Amino acid sequence: MDYISHYDSPLGGITLASDGTCLIGLWFDEDKYFGDTLGESYEEKDLPVFTQTAKWLDIYFSGKDPGFLPPLSMRTTAFRKRVWEILLQIPFGKTMTYGQIAARIAEETGRPHMSAQAVGGAVGHNSISLIIPCHRVIGSDGCLTGYAGGLDKKIALLSLEGAE
Repeated sequence: MDYISHYDSPLGGITLASDGTCLIGLWFDEDKYFGDTLGESYEEKDLPVFTQTAKWLDIYFSGKDPGFLPPLSMRTTAFRKRVWEILLQIPFGKTMTYGQIAARIAEETGRPHMSAQAVGGAVGHNSISLIIPCHRVIGSDGCLTGYAGGLDKKIALLSLEGAE
């Protein structure tokens, strides 16, 4: 059984999802891939992981790095999980390009090349938005490319962080 909770952010409603222990999803309510990791049956419930996540979000939306993560469970493929683990390493207020992530994975796997488009697909399907900071990934020319929660939100989040 999965569980959900709601959070009202300055950028709109957010839905949180959990397996009962770990966070499995965090989506803006208009997110393109809303609920993609939720099981067929779920219910609204107060859980410690939701309390921790709300605290994380409160700190984050105050413009500060929360400095901790609630427990996470990534329901995804091995490739997407590796991309998301790299996203977790991008510091608050910093950005990384799709190409940089692709090059890192290519190096780790001993491949001569990794597709930045494949990385983009993994980034775009991030089910634990904000906490796994997919909004910190930009195009190789520095332009802001898609964000499942909406490009306006990506701009607002990077501005909140004072991203370079």
